[in-house]
Amino acid sequence: MRERVMKWLQIKRYNWKNYDIFLIAVVLILTFISSYVISIVNSDISLKRQLVGVVMGIVIIGIFSIIDYHDLCMYIPIIYIVTTLMAMATRLTPLGVELDTGSYRWLDFKVFTFQPSEVCKITLILALATFFSKRKENLSTYKNFFLASLITFVPTVFILIQTDLSSSVVMIVILIMMLASSGIGHKILAPVAAVAFPAVGALFWYILQPNQKLLRGYQLARITGWLHPEKESLGVMYQQNNSVLSIASGKLYGKLLDGSTTARNSKVDVTESDFIWTPISEEFGFIGCMVVLALLSIIIIKCFLAAKNARDYMGMMIAVGIGAMFCFQTFFNIGVATSLLPNTGLPLPFLSNGLTSLISNMMAIGILLNVGIQPNRGSSSLDF
Repeated sequence: MRERVMKWLQIKRYNWKNYDIFLIAVVLILTFISSYVISIVNSDISLKRQLVGVVMGIVIIGIFSIIDYHDLCMYIPIIYIVTTLMAMATRLTPLGVELDTGSYRWLDFKVFTFQPSEVCKITLILALATFFSKRKENLSTYKNFFLASLITFVPTVFILIQTDLSSSVVMIVILIMMLASSGIGHKILAPVAAVAFPAVGALFWYILQPNQKLLRGYQLARITGWLHPEKESLGVMYQQNNSVLSIASGKLYGKLLDGSTTARNSKVDVTESDFIWTPISEEFGFIGCMVVLALLSIIIIKCFLAAKNARDYMGMMIAVGIGAMFCFQTFFNIGVATSLLPNTGLPLPFLSNGLTSLISNMMAIGILLNVGIQPNRGSSSLDF
């Protein structure tokens, strides 16, 4: 009974005037745009089903926005183990679903399917924030750097063997951004960068060599096709080339306004998920794209503003990690659709189809809102 009273008092003491309704409105606008576009490009996915997902997302935002992230991080060791085991299970248990490419990214629970890599990203952010927070007084050591890297690499390895290279890269980007923001210091990061940059260059050189063993054939083909698009215009670059043509066909105002909506007849595959930017551009044109980009930018900017104004170090680190995740996935997804980057599968936050991705993004927004409504610095409202 006492615990329930304490939780209620804690909720009452939140700084509710900082509850960011505008951020929720931006997220909802993006999900409604997503629902409309997906219902156009994939007749098997009804608008009603999409809206049910949106309602579920709103509930998730509400729940996670009132759960104190300090309490959530108390259970992060258990959450970390569970999500890592789920990532491992995609490849090493019968629950894993094999895709046409030979990848294992989903768990089939018969009633629903689940993509562990999406939840692993949120778990990693909370785990690193907890780790750095506990060691912030004596952070500038190589031991802390290697422990933080180990926390990241354990789930990343299991995601990598799925094989989900793009999500693995997101995990590494989250680590890099949180390290850079942690205060670990240039005396640690500068020597690491001096070794890492040449190592990455050498790795890139190696994967382009004959008989390399790191990438699968289709993964290597996507990189070499991107480097030499003139040789693969009818091969691995066919999808991206058609994506660029479809984006260009939207012109200034898009086909929606002139009544010539043809996104459902696009020659681009997976336009409901990895290439969602293509039908968005085709339907709404350049102006519509700028509006969508502005909405995504608002979310990313608000993440870093939440980090700046966070009550404590842990809240700051969580907001930085969430901002890094949204920023990188937005940049990479649009970069692939516009053929600026090699073809790889990363969802566009709040827009790409996928219930696991939507739930994870909504969880992130809920946690971010909780960072914003914590009592002001110096308040004793959490000292029960």
